[in-house]
Amino acid sequence: MVDLHVALLRGINLGGKNRLPMKDLAAMFEGAGCRSVGTYIQSGNVVFEASPALARRIPTLVEKAILERFGYRIPIVTRTGGELRKVVRGNPFLRRGADAGTLHVAFLAGAPAAGKVKALDPNRSPPDAFAVRGREIYLHCPNGFARTKLTNAYFDSKLGTTSTVRNWKTVEALLELAG
Repeated sequence: MVDLHVALLRGINLGGKNRLPMKDLAAMFEGAGCRSVGTYIQSGNVVFEASPALARRIPTLVEKAILERFGYRIPIVTRTGGELRKVVRGNPFLRRGADAGTLHVAFLAGAPAAGKVKALDPNRSPPDAFAVRGREIYLHCPNGFARTKLTNAYFDSKLGTTSTVRNWKTVEALLELAG
């Protein structure tokens, strides 16, 4: 069985750092055995078809290929198309009427322990807010994501996992591409 998946790479092509052409990235996914590979914008979003077994190995395979070819250690987080659909349906801030332009999602490589989630500081960056739901953190940043203290580094250090953040427009576009 082949499913649609989304890979989210952290920290490529941002501010001129870790430059990685999307055609090269797509070729790495194809070389790993993925089919129907497509990319969305230049910040490391890949939609692909793969069996569940291959999809579980993709982060390791492609991280290794990037390291060997470009010398970058780039974390990769994946979701199935169905998981991404649940992410879009489950945004608590959108349900409360927040402007979509102020919303982001941090995708986590693994589910954090409940005790670590409980220890997060809800007042770390007022008026920003967050909600942890499984392997996602929904973010509402009314003053813009560039000004928040709710960063990858904060969540990674407190939750003991790896995160990569996408704005709401990108999340919706990836869902559309993933069908």
